[in-house]
Amino acid sequence: MSARLLVVHHTPSPAMQTLLEAALRGTAVEELGALDVLTRPALSAGPADVFAADAVLLATPANIGYMSGALKHFFDVVYYPCLTDTVGMPYGVYVHGNDDTAGAVRAVRTMTTGMSWRPVAEPISVVGAPSPDDMEAVGELAATLGAFALGLAS
Repeated sequence: MSARLLVVHHTPSPAMQTLLEAALRGTAVEELGALDVLTRPALSAGPADVFAADAVLLATPANIGYMSGALKHFFDVVYYPCLTDTVGMPYGVYVHGNDDTAGAVRAVRTMTTGMSWRPVAEPISVVGAPSPDDMEAVGELAATLGAFALGLAS
């Protein structure tokens, strides 16, 4: 059985790159062998990517108390085209900030609630340099979403 995990990210910093790499490692486990991982920068991801996905991992820095403009752009582009056809889409999110991520997490929750997407885990908030525990948590989140995409979890 093949399934697709869409990773929509805005990765402008070394910390976000480190977390993206951890997420991708998390999907590279034997149990998820049939998983197709499509990684798209938030500024180029669109409705066709969402329609082709079985689950979505969102990744954004916290910028001035909000999600990145790039991730907001993604939501602006996919909102109406995907609104009725992706109800219940399993998703997860990780956010990186230098001092606070609460506003960014809240903004993503607002958008995904408006789209009726279903969170499969609590958002992961990373403040400062990503620790090994942070990287492990992001990898586990990505693996969990992979399991949802493959129908191994519900």
